[in-house]
Amino acid sequence: MNAAGIIFSNLHDNKITELTRQRTMASIPFACRYRLIDFALSNMVNAEITNINVIAHYNYHSLMDHIGTGKDWDLARRTGGIKILPPYITAYANTSNNLYNTRLEALCSVIHSIRHIKEDYVVLSDCDVICNIDVKKLLEYHVDYGADITMVVKRVMHTEVCPDTDVLIESDEDNRITDIYSSNNLPKGPLDACLHIWVIKKDVLLMAVNDALAHGYSSFNFDIIAKNLKNWNMRVYRHTGYSAKITSFTNYFATSMSLLADPEIRNGLFSIRNRPVFTKVRNSAPTKYVQGSSVSNSLIADGCIIEGTVDNSILFRGVKVGHGAVVKNSILFQDTIVSDNAFLNCVVTDKNAVIRDGRILSGHETLPFYIDKGRMI
Repeated sequence: MNAAGIIFSNLHDNKITELTRQRTMASIPFACRYRLIDFALSNMVNAEITNINVIAHYNYHSLMDHIGTGKDWDLARRTGGIKILPPYITAYANTSNNLYNTRLEALCSVIHSIRHIKEDYVVLSDCDVICNIDVKKLLEYHVDYGADITMVVKRVMHTEVCPDTDVLIESDEDNRITDIYSSNNLPKGPLDACLHIWVIKKDVLLMAVNDALAHGYSSFNFDIIAKNLKNWNMRVYRHTGYSAKITSFTNYFATSMSLLADPEIRNGLFSIRNRPVFTKVRNSAPTKYVQGSSVSNSLIADGCIIEGTVDNSILFRGVKVGHGAVVKNSILFQDTIVSDNAFLNCVVTDKNAVIRDGRILSGHETLPFYIDKGRMI
């Protein structure tokens, strides 16, 4: 399909500050071996999109380390491939030297790169939505209806609690967008929640960005889409599979734990035929389970050493659980060390955290206990 991709790596970082102090939203670890950007990247690569731009803001060192040359997504190419765009790469794009706060401002900052896109269509995607969607069918739908913009949505009822970041869409029987709402003052009846994935004609995108620069617009949904409902052909595309939005640290914990609670969720993300989720491959040794250890209902990455008990938990690469240690309902990032006879319940440890002998740490599923990167307790 004749399409390029643009991924926003930093939007909504302020919603989960515990995990974005030293990384982007895009590079937050998920499901024992992935990063959040892997879902957006894989959705595009599975649709044979091979020209992808990732717009960065700050703290993107870990993102660059994760993506590398893009070879793990088959994006290490002479033409196209994957490119990380630093904020405001030209003086023309930002004369006031301010960093962007919205996706429309981010698009304005890379207008030079947008002009050089040769494809007819552009797929835009945030990194805070976890889903495995058939972007190829989405593009076919967009082309068949001759749409200027197609927004991926999920049907919700007005009685459902919607996060502040939700943009809710009203559409007619022909799936044409008729109105846009924030999560306040909603009309009764079914609405569609935006999943922060759009397909847009390249010429329409360039027109929208130029219009935003001329008038000082900042909101893609309310300054561009809402103001052109009568002028452009804009439609919704309903995603019926699993999806989740990362809107807070507690929400991240609950979404991660849902992978353990419901096998259908795992299958809806990672077991769809011809739509694998790619990630950076590390040639780690297999996990070692020492005699006397116990593991139940957990996701364990390669390179771990398990000497104690792990129950209903997610362990990333290189985690060590010592003799007599118990890890329950917890998420341990890469190279965490849980020393002998320690006890963890509802705990999230960032990379290289160390829990010393005999420590007892417990949070709650509604308020998990967080240990910062490199911290020793």
